[in-house]
Amino acid sequence: MKPDAPTFRILAKVWGTLMLLLVVTILAAQFNLGRASLAVALAIAVAKAVLIVLFFMQARYGSREVLVFAGAAYLWLAIMLVGTLFDYATRNWLPGP
Repeated sequence: MKPDAPTFRILAKVWGTLMLLLVVTILAAQFNLGRASLAVALAIAVAKAVLIVLFFMQARYGSREVLVFAGAAYLWLAIMLVGTLFDYATRNWLPGP
């Protein structure tokens, strides 16, 4: 049986993890990773967002429907990001005026 809400200890650990990910974000921005920079930044951002949604927005402690709708929102966000990145990547196909 799942508890109704996260304990203070769990929230403190999640906050500490978010602060660690913040440091990783800052360190990753200091280095030129080339084409991997975007992938690293997005991976860190997704990890932070998942922690926030699951623990601070308490989706982990909600019903299964809450998790389904949160997952659907992430799926839609992923579709929008992929569509935007494909649009950006293919803009140089047509010659300019």
